[in-house]
Amino acid sequence: MNNLSKASCIALLITGALLSTPVALARSMTAEDLATLKRVGSVTVSPDEKWAAFGVTETDPESYERSKGLYLLDLTKPDAVPLRIADKASASEHSPSFSTDGGLLYYLSDASGIEQLWKAAITSDGQEGEPVQASNLQADIAGFKLSPKGDKVAVWGDIAKDCPTFGCGKAEGGDGNRALPGPGTGREYGNLFVRHWSSWEKPGNYSRIFAFDLQDGKLTGKGTALDGELIGDSPSKPFGGGEEISWSPSGRGLAFTLRKADRNEPKSTDLDIYGVALSSGEPKLMPGNGDATDTLPAFSPDDQWRAWAAMERPGYESDRKVIKLLGKGEEEPRILTGDWDRSVSSITWTPDSKALIVTAQEILDYAAFRVDIADGKVTRLTGSGSVGNITPLKDGSMIFTRKSLQAPDDIYRRDADGKVTQLTNINGERLAEISKVAVERFSFKGAGGHQVWGQIIKPKGTKEKLPMAFLVHGGPQGSFGDSWSYRWNPKVMAAQGYAVVTIDFHGSSGYGQEFMDSINQDWGGKPLEDLRLGYEAALKVDKQIDGTRSCALGASYGGYMMNWISGQWPDRFDCIINHAGIFDLRSFAFSTEELWFDQWDHGGPWWERADPEKWNPIQHIDKWKTPTLFIHGEKDFRIPYTQSIMPFTYAQERNIPSKLLIFPDENHWVLKGKNSIQWHNAVFDWMGRWTKEGQSE
Repeated sequence: MNNLSKASCIALLITGALLSTPVALARSMTAEDLATLKRVGSVTVSPDEKWAAFGVTETDPESYERSKGLYLLDLTKPDAVPLRIADKASASEHSPSFSTDGGLLYYLSDASGIEQLWKAAITSDGQEGEPVQASNLQADIAGFKLSPKGDKVAVWGDIAKDCPTFGCGKAEGGDGNRALPGPGTGREYGNLFVRHWSSWEKPGNYSRIFAFDLQDGKLTGKGTALDGELIGDSPSKPFGGGEEISWSPSGRGLAFTLRKADRNEPKSTDLDIYGVALSSGEPKLMPGNGDATDTLPAFSPDDQWRAWAAMERPGYESDRKVIKLLGKGEEEPRILTGDWDRSVSSITWTPDSKALIVTAQEILDYAAFRVDIADGKVTRLTGSGSVGNITPLKDGSMIFTRKSLQAPDDIYRRDADGKVTQLTNINGERLAEISKVAVERFSFKGAGGHQVWGQIIKPKGTKEKLPMAFLVHGGPQGSFGDSWSYRWNPKVMAAQGYAVVTIDFHGSSGYGQEFMDSINQDWGGKPLEDLRLGYEAALKVDKQIDGTRSCALGASYGGYMMNWISGQWPDRFDCIINHAGIFDLRSFAFSTEELWFDQWDHGGPWWERADPEKWNPIQHIDKWKTPTLFIHGEKDFRIPYTQSIMPFTYAQERNIPSKLLIFPDENHWVLKGKNSIQWHNAVFDWMGRWTKEGQSE
């Protein structure tokens, strides 16, 4: 990382004293704040539990370029400050992992020009040695995992299936992309996927795992490909990572998750867990896999158990993930959390192999839970907010990260007795300058008389009436919750002088599987009823909200709902902001890439649906009249950008006030710093134009 100044280093290290900065000095949060706050990455703990190493991403406030760096924190000292380590000019360092003896810290860096494995010696007092490149492979390393004995390492990256080594030169076949037969630039495809998430597919090229020996801390030999005859991505794409790979405690083999790449892949949620012995290099399907998703393999430290997360229904990406447990030598797994109506998102063993620490959403929080393997007893360990990066320690405590509506991730420790201590305050100086927001949870009777939850987020200390920003989350099986986002952030929206209201409508996560399933083939039904009722409930809960001035905002499914609201609730909102929303379900069914999602949620392929036009927004455009800002990324292959061009064209033709903002270098999300600023400027300007007193037209 080369843009971390001495002043910003000091700011990074300052601890809790800054939290007591007088409110009088605070100011409203800006889009620039959101784009440039530091971001905590992955966290790892040394084997002796003395050190935590973690990554930090920093954004330059002028160029908005981002770089990554590593820090070391002494866990034995209550007032310890993080130490910057392994820093090389003009390079980024990330994804740290300690060697078995704790004497080396491995990490990924682009210092050589491509992403490779590096190492730095760490002494008992935290002093570091000179960073040394530990691999010299032809391809970028996307991730790595050290074996428990420290003599081997698994690395993965995008490698041609025909390439026997980790990367092949052009003369050896290059990246193996069979979609470019030449002599021109045309791509040819014989089956789906054609595109996935934000890139065109490269048939013949997959995310593949190789195992290497380590000698003197460096990779040796050509490595062993661990996918055998399997064809597919491991980790899975587009978002899979190291959580899908687990070394056996002996270090003689590992388990990994893979979905086969065949003509059925776009309709399949059948991820399976394979085991491979390094001696053979031939993967075998592990016992206990079902016909739906099986993932997150995790061997117990005592090598007596294998746990993983599993879904029951094929084709349904939002089915409940239960924990399955299989004893050594057994063939039939036990469902450990069958009676717990929550869906597991991460799995980590306790050091004594007696329990698992998992994360799952519960109401508006992403919390950590202990699950005893003896009887499946579930105990919640954390309170409000959203936690991750969990490392259980030998004394019963655990290290984890936590974020909330008020602040992004920091590192915390929970003692065995439940006491929680904040260990870092990465953005302390900046956050001390920024006014906190008032957050209130509320519930009401929604569709069918069921309890539905919502939140109100607004500036603290204001007395005047506030217009409403009505945020509708995507998914649709999702939630805004008590969490931090660098894209859709209620705090920065509230700072513009709004009462932000979020509703976890039918279909949202965190309320049990039946509630989540209820949106199936009912996209415009119960969810819209919940939103109507939630809008009125929020006005009753908070009299400061001005119900005569409001703007609705949503992305993805939330964007679909913006189009649906335009035709079903056209008199409610002064303006609408629609990011990457579905306008026409028919064209979406034939242009999206992960067909399993569309076909499960709507009852099969388009031509097999009983009433395919029932929830299609395009059928109700004759009622449209609300001023709308449409936003989309050209690289969005989940919901192609024509889904915003079509409604913008209609709005323009009908003289409905409208604008279109297209980002040529963004996908379904807006991720780049300058683009984030532009996105927020456009959104705030549109909201202010139609909701602020004296500005509406």
